[in-house]
Amino acid sequence: MAVTDFIAAIELGSTNITGIAGKKNADGSIQILAYANAPSSDCIKKGAIFNLDKTTQILVSVIQKLENDLQASIKKVYVGIGGQSIRSIRNNVTKQLGEDTKISQALIESLMENNREISLVDQEILGVEPQEYKVGNNLLTEPVGISADRIEGHYLNIIANHTLKARIAQCFKQTKYEIADYLLSPVVTANVVLTDSERRSGCALVDLGADTTTVAVYKNNILRHLAVIPLGSNNITKDICSLQIEEEDAEQLKIRYGCALTPPAEDEDQAHEQEYSIEGKCTVPAHKLEYIVEARVNEIISNVWNQIMVSDYGDKLMAGLVLTGGASNMPNIDEAFKQITKIEKIRIAKGCNIALDGAIQLPKNGTKNTLIGLLVEGKENCLKIDPRKGHQLDFINDLAEQEAEAKRKEAERLKAEEEKRKAEEEAERIRKINEEKKRQEEERNRKRLEEYNIYVKEARLQLSKKKYKAALKEIENARRMHLAEKEEELNELQAKVNKEKKENSWIDIFTKKVTNLSDEILKDN
Repeated sequence: MAVTDFIAAIELGSTNITGIAGKKNADGSIQILAYANAPSSDCIKKGAIFNLDKTTQILVSVIQKLENDLQASIKKVYVGIGGQSIRSIRNNVTKQLGEDTKISQALIESLMENNREISLVDQEILGVEPQEYKVGNNLLTEPVGISADRIEGHYLNIIANHTLKARIAQCFKQTKYEIADYLLSPVVTANVVLTDSERRSGCALVDLGADTTTVAVYKNNILRHLAVIPLGSNNITKDICSLQIEEEDAEQLKIRYGCALTPPAEDEDQAHEQEYSIEGKCTVPAHKLEYIVEARVNEIISNVWNQIMVSDYGDKLMAGLVLTGGASNMPNIDEAFKQITKIEKIRIAKGCNIALDGAIQLPKNGTKNTLIGLLVEGKENCLKIDPRKGHQLDFINDLAEQEAEAKRKEAERLKAEEEKRKAEEEAERIRKINEEKKRQEEERNRKRLEEYNIYVKEARLQLSKKKYKAALKEIENARRMHLAEKEEELNELQAKVNKEKKENSWIDIFTKKVTNLSDEILKDN
């Protein structure tokens, strides 16, 4: 049965582009109606799109999967915006007022507009978090209605590279879908992960992702600092690859054996000999893997701690740290944070504080919190309405067209695969023929070399017996093996035979005797 009221959202991750559709229940829970994802590592890096066409294709595929599950057409989606260029900067705006002027909401909005006029180079403001307003000597969060002659607004501007949002818009422009709104991923994640107490008492939310790590500092229910560090769990995988290991195997080693803080071994010698392995693929010394993983984890945590200190709230986080994201599942990650930050209060948030129901079960491992946050933040129905009828489009017809298109593409894919298979088979056949030819040639060469060695051995034997004619015959037989690399050896052997043959001929012997006799006669005289 088609769904007629739902919210749809998209998360543009560095590992996957993920889509979700759901409905808000009266009790505040969320009913998950559809979920889909597709790999995105070849088009998105560190949260930023670098391949527009590929991203567009994946977006269309993911949203169409949602439509198939919903049995309804989607008009628009809420899109999370994140990435390494996102960061916060502070700005103050001051306005002089007449004596005892009452502060109005219009004045507050005017201050906000003045704040948005801040000069930025190649950056744009994605969102603004008002901090406090200085009225006289007091810092207030709600100054409306108070009389003053001067007001100073303190703002935290969330900025990013101007291309970050523009590229998302470009991709959606190429699809038939609209963007309902851009939502800041770190903010919506905090909304569903942090408790009211944590936001009020002060905490740092650390989202440990694949390509990036996001740090959001909260105090008195206000976002005080935001930064995206361009380091994530994929860096650990790449570090493991330095051991001459394939990336896929390195990822498995990290997941299976990676530990953020390895406890000291009772037997150091035995620990040094221990190995970690992926069956039939690779084996690495345990101490090397542990060193690599811990070194990169320590670097990430050190950068996180640096951002917390930059926020000026490092000593004000009464609720400590809250860790989420895929890398928060690494064993002893909380202990590693404690060791570097000296903060004892650490919570790992694998799920969110929103109740979920429905047949679709999302994994509770910290990787879907941003997606749920986007869904919760959505306000408008994302159903596509037929303007002529005032209700949803006939999805059955739309689905039939999509199925026909899918069948056509599937037929083309099967044809391409068949052609590829035939080409591969032909290439394999030619390869085997060439290999057999090579093997036969090598076998012939081996046999010729064996015969050659027999002939040469026999030639040397005949030479030792002073049977020069037989020796020369064996040398000639050896030449018929046509081994170019042996020609020099044969020439030397033949020259030796000819030399000895000449020296041992009866004429040479007779001449030598006559010469010797003449020399003796001359000596006697």
